[in-house]
Amino acid sequence: MSIFRRDPRAPGRVTVQEAAARTGHGGAADSAVAVLLDVREPDEWRAGHAPGAVHLPLSGLSGLSAGAGLPAAAHARPLVVICRSGNRSRRAAELLAARGADAVDVIGGMREWAAAGLPVVDGRGGNGTVA
Repeated sequence: MSIFRRDPRAPGRVTVQEAAARTGHGGAADSAVAVLLDVREPDEWRAGHAPGAVHLPLSGLSGLSAGAGLPAAAHARPLVVICRSGNRSRRAAELLAARGADAVDVIGGMREWAAAGLPVVDGRGGNGTVA
């Protein structure tokens, strides 16, 4: 077995376009099935996040059990986990999947989200930036 082989039980990864489609940011809001879970720190969240995303910093995930402690909007729904670049979201998706959640992470994170022209709002609902 190769040391580079990925664990087949590990959560999947999706592009920002797939994430947008799964969370209703792709133009069909009524087709949203999954919750976009942003695991960045509060200052990053306030600077800019996807509209309708749910915020729970990675540091807050460590004590959670299968869905307990997740924001209400994220209970019993598939999770599309995002951070700034994709590193924290990958760890968060692994933690959540290990606890029984249906979670995938977004390749490239909010940097790729913004670069793809997808919406980013600040803490007041205005135009946001990716910090």
